[in-house]
Amino acid sequence: MQKLKEHLNPKSNINELLDEAYDEALEDENFKNFVGRIRLKKEQLKKYTSLLEESEKEYSNCQNCKGLLECKNKLEGFAYLPKVVNESLEFSYKACKYKKKMDKENKYHENTYLYNLPKEIEQASIKKIYKTDKARYNTIIWLTEFIKKYKENPHQKGLYLCGNFGSGKTYLIAAMLNELAKDNVKSAIIFWPEFLNDLKASFNSPIKTEFKTKYDIVKKAPLLLIDDIGAESVTPWARDEILCPILQYRMDEKLPTFFTSNLDLKALETHLSITSKGDEIIKAGRIISRIKQLTEYQELISKNLRK
Repeated sequence: MQKLKEHLNPKSNINELLDEAYDEALEDENFKNFVGRIRLKKEQLKKYTSLLEESEKEYSNCQNCKGLLECKNKLEGFAYLPKVVNESLEFSYKACKYKKKMDKENKYHENTYLYNLPKEIEQASIKKIYKTDKARYNTIIWLTEFIKKYKENPHQKGLYLCGNFGSGKTYLIAAMLNELAKDNVKSAIIFWPEFLNDLKASFNSPIKTEFKTKYDIVKKAPLLLIDDIGAESVTPWARDEILCPILQYRMDEKLPTFFTSNLDLKALETHLSITSKGDEIIKAGRIISRIKQLTEYQELISKNLRK
């Protein structure tokens, strides 16, 4: 009668199945060693056999791994590992040593706000700058000196860098900003034509703070790069209500500001003067005057690195 009751008892059957699965898993020496380090009794461990097998496999992968490129786990750079909590197990993803090292090395990216720019700009580095073209020397020297001067006094003039398409203007300045980001200096790098379009779209957004948040990030960033100014479609709103106040604020606060453009300042002034309202030379001149107050001027004529 007792055996019949046990046979009909679902708990008894479940326990037997759990025991069988756990004992079978223990036949693997790696699994046995893995669970042997967990301070729980078999009665608790057997409830997690499948999860422990998965965890042991990921743990073993980590023991033989030589870098993130070789990672075999489901989530690159992480292992699914158990932790004893109140006499039971909780599983979570833990970063491996390579992932932790990479995150530490790339933490400085948190100091840079990028808008609509390629991945290579985010990863721009002084060490990776192409230096064999002598046409780039003056700019590289200028940016290197800026890093030194900024650390002594943050109220420095920025740079207006114009030149041919693909000469590496944006990369050079971004590399300098990334170098300062490693010292916890915050900056913003924005692709100007697209930023204006997005700002205009957010102006009528139901989220009332969206426009102001985006605008203030650019206006008040300790360091700012306005990339490809002169490539935008000029409107009185973009020029007089957006660009001019940004430049005026940064001029008043002595915040270093950088520009890249395919246009020299004279050509940019002509570009900014032409709107649907006709030629507005005076208003365009106000922008150029502020740019001159904020920056030093250089031209970079180099081979096209994008070919």
